[in-house]
Amino acid sequence: MKRKIALSLALCMAFALLTGCFVSKGGEKTELTVFAAASLTETLTALGEQYMAENEDVSIVFNFDSSGSLKTQIEEGAVCDVFLSAGQAQMNELEGIYAEDTRFDILENKVALAAPATAAKVSTFDELAAALQSGDVLLAVGGADVPVGQYTQKIFDYYGLDTKAMESLGCITYGSNVKEITTQVRESVVDCGIVYATDAFSANLTVLDTATAEMCGQVIYPAAALKTSADPDAARAFLAFLRSDTADAVFESVGFTPIG
Repeated sequence: MKRKIALSLALCMAFALLTGCFVSKGGEKTELTVFAAASLTETLTALGEQYMAENEDVSIVFNFDSSGSLKTQIEEGAVCDVFLSAGQAQMNELEGIYAEDTRFDILENKVALAAPATAAKVSTFDELAAALQSGDVLLAVGGADVPVGQYTQKIFDYYGLDTKAMESLGCITYGSNVKEITTQVRESVVDCGIVYATDAFSANLTVLDTATAEMCGQVIYPAAALKTSADPDAARAFLAFLRSDTADAVFESVGFTPIG
């Protein structure tokens, strides 16, 4: 009986040791938390999977949201190793939090007027401006706290459109990030929306027109590693990968222009 008990204990200990080794081995993986603008969701997810397949010791966790929301989360102490913003302002406001020598401009996007696959009420920004003044169109836009909304406001200013007047006419609705806008457009809740060209591509929307730099400026995405990163070398390595020819090809395939 004692021998059976001893054997059972030995087997239990052996199992515990094996289990412990497995957990320990898994625990050695470097976990990178990447905060990125919602407009990068599909592209970065694909690149992250490719990077992890080539670097089995790294696990990447993504947090996609509006750049303004992500900035606030970082300021409030959220765990984050790398930040990719859809606007310069959000990155600028994190000065002192990100490692300055890691910051660079990685991508350029375009602001697009997008519609569902069905026929659209307008076909250009000029026509949109006229329809907004008369209240003959329902447009989805981003709020003032997100980059796509800030670019949209510049377009409104370019055409001399009064946001309050359009709200009174009930011809604009808001999305908290660009993905919410594309959903409204795709489901024909609205006639059209102002989004990034890459999001229109990902959502299979029809791009009616793209805004010029004169209308809203350039849409530049900055990237940087945070000073608080638990593994600065791993964060820098991932950023280096995002500047590689491999990553550039993926970005270009959905309409981004790599500039890093």
